[in-house]
Amino acid sequence: MEFDFDIVISGGGVAGLTAAAVMGAEGFRVLCLDPAPPVTEASAEGADLRTTAFLQPAQALLAEAGIWDHLASHAAPLRIMRIVDAGGPEPEPRVIRDFDSTDISDLPFGWNLPNWLLRREILARLGALPNVTFRAGTGTSSLFTREAGAIVGLSDGTRVKTRLVLAADGRNSPMRQAAGIGVSTRRYGQKALAFSVSHPLPHENVSTEIHRSGGPFTLVPLPDHEGRHRSAVVWMEDGPRVQQLAALEVEAFEAEMNRRSCEILGPLSLLSRRSVWPIITQVAEHMSGERLALMAEAAHVVPPIGAQGLNMSLGDLRCLRDLARAAPDRLGDARMMAEYDRARHREVQIRAAGIDALNRASQISAQPLRDLRAVGLDALYAAAPVRKVLMQMGLGAKG
Repeated sequence: MEFDFDIVISGGGVAGLTAAAVMGAEGFRVLCLDPAPPVTEASAEGADLRTTAFLQPAQALLAEAGIWDHLASHAAPLRIMRIVDAGGPEPEPRVIRDFDSTDISDLPFGWNLPNWLLRREILARLGALPNVTFRAGTGTSSLFTREAGAIVGLSDGTRVKTRLVLAADGRNSPMRQAAGIGVSTRRYGQKALAFSVSHPLPHENVSTEIHRSGGPFTLVPLPDHEGRHRSAVVWMEDGPRVQQLAALEVEAFEAEMNRRSCEILGPLSLLSRRSVWPIITQVAEHMSGERLALMAEAAHVVPPIGAQGLNMSLGDLRCLRDLARAAPDRLGDARMMAEYDRARHREVQIRAAGIDALNRASQISAQPLRDLRAVGLDALYAAAPVRKVLMQMGLGAKG
């Protein structure tokens, strides 16, 4: 079979674009497809206002692929992960515990960037790679595989032949469905609000998760802008409550978010529109098929706790990159796909189960259980060896 490309990537979100840059930097001929043009300005309609914290292993992968140079000046370092329990009768901090990156590393835990900006800067990197083609406005529509290769049907009616199909096309992945790979899904009745705020007190590069009920209220540092301290917020609550919050006028919404934030950075002022998305845990039954590798949300979806989502995705990508680098002549063959599934699937299942447990703990509303949660946080923090292991595991170290 004559191949048009070595790798066809279905999906041009942050994960898919990063995969194109990483595999392109390895010298592979890459085609990346997405049915929607990327939105690369914060004020544009459809802009993804969420942010992504790249943890240390992910940042190293981006640096090796020549992407980090495009991102470093825009990133806010995360030096401390602060957990606040505000689960008492009134919403006020009663337990505050800091997990400090200096306990385990000379580097920050990670670096936070807006998703719309990530798309813009990664696209700039792709423009410098002559062996990478990005086609916005064209999606994948069919998949036909044989042991020797794959044929991918495109939404414009054309077909391309490739050695490997990389599905990074979201939780409803067309390529995963075409391959007949099922998923297990857990629903919580939760939704999340994402938006950005300014505040009078500096965040001092501290990422803060405030737990009460319904899910965490998380403040993630952004660089200061025009003399204002800024943070990104992910606010998880039961679905009907999120819909109520999203519909509030700005003044009423700010009153609610300041009550929920305990004004830990002073009064918050809304800077952006509010976006809403559902919270689920979803894991594919397999992470590979014939000439097909699943990554990112095509393989796993987790609640936005501990900056795990995209960092798990880049763990997938690192594994694929290393397998392809070790044996480029076997790109996409049955042995490589089996090795990828064996290396990633069990780890993804374990990590998803851990995040599921944390999310369920953050949802609880009964006062005795909230009190027990606070006691548990104190106990974990007091044991220094356990605290360090938890931080290392959060960065992606295997337990």
